[in-house]
Amino acid sequence: MALLDATAITKSFAGVQALKGVSFELRSGEVHALLGENGAGKSTLIKVITGAEKADSGTLTVDGHLVPHHSPAAARALGIAAVYQQPALFPDLTVEENIALALESASVWRRIDWRARRLQARELLERSGAEIQPERTVSTLSMPEQQLVEIAKAIGARARILILDEPTASLTDREVERLFRVIGALRSEGAGIVYISHRLDEVAVIADRVTVLRDGQNVATRDVRDVDRGELVRLMVGRDIQAIFPKGDVPIGEIALDVRKLGCRAAGIHDVTFEVRRGEILGIAGLVGSGRTELAETLFGLTPCDDGAIALQDDIMRIESPAEAIRMKLGYLPEDRRQHGVVMEMPVAANISLANLDAVSRHGLIDHALERSLARSYVERLRIKTPSVYTETGSLSGGNQQKVAVARWLAIAPEVLILDEPTQGVDIGSKSEIHQIMVELTERGMAIVMISSELPEILGMSDRIAVMHAGTIAGILSRAEATQENILALALGHA
Repeated sequence: MALLDATAITKSFAGVQALKGVSFELRSGEVHALLGENGAGKSTLIKVITGAEKADSGTLTVDGHLVPHHSPAAARALGIAAVYQQPALFPDLTVEENIALALESASVWRRIDWRARRLQARELLERSGAEIQPERTVSTLSMPEQQLVEIAKAIGARARILILDEPTASLTDREVERLFRVIGALRSEGAGIVYISHRLDEVAVIADRVTVLRDGQNVATRDVRDVDRGELVRLMVGRDIQAIFPKGDVPIGEIALDVRKLGCRAAGIHDVTFEVRRGEILGIAGLVGSGRTELAETLFGLTPCDDGAIALQDDIMRIESPAEAIRMKLGYLPEDRRQHGVVMEMPVAANISLANLDAVSRHGLIDHALERSLARSYVERLRIKTPSVYTETGSLSGGNQQKVAVARWLAIAPEVLILDEPTQGVDIGSKSEIHQIMVELTERGMAIVMISSELPEILGMSDRIAVMHAGTIAGILSRAEATQENILALALGHA
């Protein structure tokens, strides 16, 4: 008997059918991956399961018992809990207070036992694999730490059905291993885990079964051992895996960026030497903490270098600030899209023009007609799906938010573009589109430095690969020399 069984679920919003007879089964002690592009129906199905949305038709059963009137309160009573990519915690309260709010029953006259509350929080945090003090304020926690607090809340609520939505998007490799151990412990206790992720390599490691949705419909449910990465991609997007990495031969031109013995004590990098040419994608690989992002921040002037030289278009300089980097036609798309890539509350047009206000200004004032024209040109060029250039950027899908962030830097007409994790947290279809944009940019003569923690992306999109270890470049591999084994050997410090 299934722990959870959603059968023939349909749901429409304003005439648009988000779910078209979707069925999904979760067994006790199972990790069942739910895959699909943005817009495939995953979020809507999860909202129906958690009671946040009422299905138009279909049935939901838990432990074989029909759930006739579902709601968030009913879901909690049935042991259903969800941990989302953006944790829903109170930032100005402590960790123990956030956990208590989720678990304790409200009573005006109940006296708070602060010692028992702290002991409970400490025990739940330990079970979730979190090394966090219960008295810390949530606003001081990193995103991964907040996710672990959410998992601790779910454990404390004795959740038997746990939904994890992109749980590793902001985790380090060590934190991912810790999370997987927690998932293993929960499944051994009989809990069922719904695991939503764009990272197919993780799905192969952690999941027992996988269900793929496309355009609001079930495409397939398979045992993970019976399906490979290429078939999962075809099921999700309806095309071959080669389309995800559309790297072709592009004529390589003269040197656009030349870095010699670059060092920055504040960033922890030293003796970095490499060059990137027009039409080339130079991949930067390495383990977490190797200095990849710190190198990008030094090149862009966020943490100016102490030693060495940077030459852009044969002009040797010491870039002291991002404004100076922009003047020299160097763009930088940072890793954290939500914090540094785009301003979520601003419209698409304002985000696109933000790095090049001179192009849309007259006498110190924004010319909205110019800004609108600029934004529309990039919306069309990058195929950004948005109702309007005045739509709030935060309402777009992750892939389209990333395209808006790319458009901002293309608006300065860069000669060199640094992309730090350009496809992190986006679906397979958006990943393919962003890769195609990169190819088109190199065909126009742009030089691209791409930092990525995904080896398939590094191998699939790079002309050459520079591997970092302990704050410097351990080696540079040609496309022919590059294998996962060679990259990993250099990343570990083995020549």
